[in-house]
Amino acid sequence: MFAKLLIANRGEIACRIIRTAQRLAIRTVAVYSDADGDALHVSLADEAIRIGPAPAAESYLSIARIVEAARSVGADAIHPGYGFLSENADFAEAVEDAGLVFVGPPPSAIRAMGLKDAAKALMERSGVPVVPGYHGDRQDAAFLEQQAGEIGYPVLIKARAGGGGKGMRRVERREDFGAALETARREAEAAFGDGAVLIEKYLSKPRHIEVQIFGDRHGNIIHLFERDCSLQRRHQKVIEEAPAPGMTAEVRRAMGDAAVRAAQAIGYVGAGTVEFIADVTNGLWPDHFYFMEMNTRLQVEHPVTEAITGLDLVEWQLRVAAGEPLPKKQGDIGINGWSFEARLYAEDPARGFLPATGRLAYLSFPDAQVRIDSGVREGDGITPYYDPLIAKLIVHAPSRSAALSRLQAALKECRIAGTTTNLDFLIRLTEDHDFRSGLPDTGLIDRAIDRLTAPIAPDDEALALAAVIATGALAPMNSTDPWSSLGSWQIWGDAHRTVTIDHAGSRVAVTLASRGRDQFAVRAGASTLPILVLERFENGARLEVAGQKRAVRFAQEGEALTLFHDGGSLVFHLPDALGGGHVSEIADDELVAPMPGLVKLVRVGAGEAVTKGQPLVVMEAMKMELTLSASREGTVAGVHVAEGTQVSEGTVLVTLTEEAAE
Repeated sequence: MFAKLLIANRGEIACRIIRTAQRLAIRTVAVYSDADGDALHVSLADEAIRIGPAPAAESYLSIARIVEAARSVGADAIHPGYGFLSENADFAEAVEDAGLVFVGPPPSAIRAMGLKDAAKALMERSGVPVVPGYHGDRQDAAFLEQQAGEIGYPVLIKARAGGGGKGMRRVERREDFGAALETARREAEAAFGDGAVLIEKYLSKPRHIEVQIFGDRHGNIIHLFERDCSLQRRHQKVIEEAPAPGMTAEVRRAMGDAAVRAAQAIGYVGAGTVEFIADVTNGLWPDHFYFMEMNTRLQVEHPVTEAITGLDLVEWQLRVAAGEPLPKKQGDIGINGWSFEARLYAEDPARGFLPATGRLAYLSFPDAQVRIDSGVREGDGITPYYDPLIAKLIVHAPSRSAALSRLQAALKECRIAGTTTNLDFLIRLTEDHDFRSGLPDTGLIDRAIDRLTAPIAPDDEALALAAVIATGALAPMNSTDPWSSLGSWQIWGDAHRTVTIDHAGSRVAVTLASRGRDQFAVRAGASTLPILVLERFENGARLEVAGQKRAVRFAQEGEALTLFHDGGSLVFHLPDALGGGHVSEIADDELVAPMPGLVKLVRVGAGEAVTKGQPLVVMEAMKMELTLSASREGTVAGVHVAEGTQVSEGTVLVTLTEEAAE
């Protein structure tokens, strides 16, 4: 086994690899950029070494810097994690050329499966069915548009390199093909350094199923069953489960055999995933399925496979890389129970899942019956440079219904403040009827998006609690300060106070009558609620609200107050009475940056007439490209940014005049 392992990655996967390596008595070395000097993976590792500035291209994607870092600290091997360079054959080759061990497949296997078009051709020759489409080398736009027409709309444009939904666009009409192709190519070039694409038939109601495979250097290849990864937004997964609901023994055997044949065809070594798609429009499980692609690395969702098999896949990776045979044979592995994984992101589902930034002012996860894989701590910042994943919540139970209930309960116990997250969205997703019934498909989120992202209006009790918190009445008393214990008592009767709070741009005035520090009558909306403070503690209190005892938790930073209420979270703003308030409006004549990011393209110039919906600026942030369009017709009064500029959220990019030019 290795003495020292360098992890060429960051975040939760780096932390996850470090924990297994240290359990195996392997010293670990973390790498970090300037944005990650205080990151969790840096503090967990035995050693850490800087590899460059914050932009990934100058740090985590720099083959030369990572290999040199490994040599400088005397590492025996490099684990690539997932993302970044994990499926880069040149990186694997550079590691081996430096006399180090690459914890992954050989470069030849990465190359064979790294380009989806070549991989599909190989699978066809190996007798594995593939999705109908164009998988050739010819890349001129007119030809690709012709191929799309012959395949029949809707079609899917997919980058031939990489994965994770980057460089992927669904096209419903011929008129939209050109713009979608341009965007997909640009995104693929930025993410993988390869702008080539393939065109596939878009299946109307598909299930996304992947099979975990493992090979060793002795010619043994097995599969560890399937995962269902159908719940996706922006072609990226949000909740995965294992095994797949409704899977028959016949289809499981056929998929497993096909996955093993795919791995055997390229002499695979290490952990990999063979992804299939099945159209379930006419039933739960059809007799046929199609090969989509093979990921020559560990997957983000590997913990659900670990949960149902009882195995540590990172340990298997390290043992195989060290030359050991697979620890088990196919017949020794079975499925035990059910597992779910939910990905908790800093993003705004109501705004098309735009990535969010911010400082994690408060972060608390459940302690029992849930595995938390995270790369951040309370107080850490979510930056625009990398993927905005906060944590993965993994649960395991004897049955699917029990595991799903456990996942829902775990999500409701999470408390996060300081950035926008998809937590409430995930909770609602676990309540969806089709999902709970075991009928997920990749279109489920799109169909239910309005319900899943509808704003949550605070009820009268939430308003009352927010108002009490805003007064500071629930803050722990300072025993050294006699004034902190006086509260609102006054000799002539109850003290009265009106607190103005803002939620989602709507202001509400709440009136409090208080006697002493612990007793309130709060008028909020149509209700007057008696509230008695029983106990105060950090970021929370035990209260009696209208005769019912309950624990209340909250986080407050500046004007922002996050109330964790009824299994969800509500964010209030406390307007500055002297400063004119918190809410500001953006005029229709200003196009502003919805998130921090890089200006990739500016499509208009001053004086140019534009129509409503016309693309004006293309931005890139957190591995995602976003096209910003005109909200109305008009004339460009000014362009305030240049291509290649890094901007913050709220930056004015383009301004319009009132009317379009004649």
